[in-house]
Amino acid sequence: MDLSIDQYDYTLPSQLIAQDPVPNRTDSRLMIVDRKSGTIEHTYFRELGGWLDRNDCLIFNDSKVVPAKLLGKRARTGGRWHGLFLECNENGFWKIICKTRGKLTPGEKIIVENRSGNETFELEMVARLNQGAWAVRPTVDEKWSEVLEKYGQIPLPHYIRGGAMKDSDLKNYQTVYAKHAGAVAAPTAGLHFTKELLQAIGEAGIQVAAVTLHVGLGTFRPIKSQNLVDHQMHSERGTIADEAIQKIKSCRANDGRVISVGTTSVRVLETIGQESPLKPWSGETDIFIKPPYQFKLVDALLTNFHLPKSTLLVLVRTFGGDDLMKEAYRKAVEEEYRFFSYGDAMLII
Repeated sequence: MDLSIDQYDYTLPSQLIAQDPVPNRTDSRLMIVDRKSGTIEHTYFRELGGWLDRNDCLIFNDSKVVPAKLLGKRARTGGRWHGLFLECNENGFWKIICKTRGKLTPGEKIIVENRSGNETFELEMVARLNQGAWAVRPTVDEKWSEVLEKYGQIPLPHYIRGGAMKDSDLKNYQTVYAKHAGAVAAPTAGLHFTKELLQAIGEAGIQVAAVTLHVGLGTFRPIKSQNLVDHQMHSERGTIADEAIQKIKSCRANDGRVISVGTTSVRVLETIGQESPLKPWSGETDIFIKPPYQFKLVDALLTNFHLPKSTLLVLVRTFGGDDLMKEAYRKAVEEEYRFFSYGDAMLII
């Protein structure tokens, strides 16, 4: 079996990379890929309900994107500074990664500006951590989430306007069911849902359940090793409560399908699927789904179109079947689907 990363490359015209979402979330296109028949059909996301059965259960990731991108300047030199909040520990220290010209030193102060540039607060650089991160101390006595809401920006991936945020991204780059703050990237398959579509799905008797996986910085990191076997997968924090476990069991007992909304939900489901019986879980997962992985819980997958040579593309091709997924991506380019975070969707059944 060839597990070289070059097998997961494809050519994508740059004009197909979506820079903004469609005005109405459910007007995104939806490709239906049937693994059993090998067929590919084209529809719109608003028609999703027609592809779901009464006993199915949709599993959403309710992680909420935090405005984790920080901009400011070094108090001592005036040089520009860019930071990305990763987490806050129990002692109130933040873990961030940052970029600036020159070498930062412990004790140095950073003046962070809000989105309008008319309000600031200071960060103190405390100590270097591993993998280029820093421990920093904010000089404001507020919860980290409140500070980020006031001063932070949405950390858009570089392929969307070079990472430059617009005010509309605060709403657009967030699912309508986002609940638990902690992600630095959106679980993008969920961006197509509206509250009205969710209500219609519920009224049709289709179950929905939530897991939480806080999408981390690693989701943007490319696979650098030539062979997938040598790639060290990033770790992300997640939880699944007993309510979701019971819905999954009920779905399976009634011959329904567990439909994962996004690859992040897949990571939670397949992490807990490693053990029997199913039970609530909270912790870190570094599961890397690649051939010849056999899926334990996920019966169908709703997902966006992913970057070449990415761990997400590897997961999708492992689930959907290599040849069929190659054909699906070829047709998506041919039919001018919109790609990546703000792009169109695919349902693999």
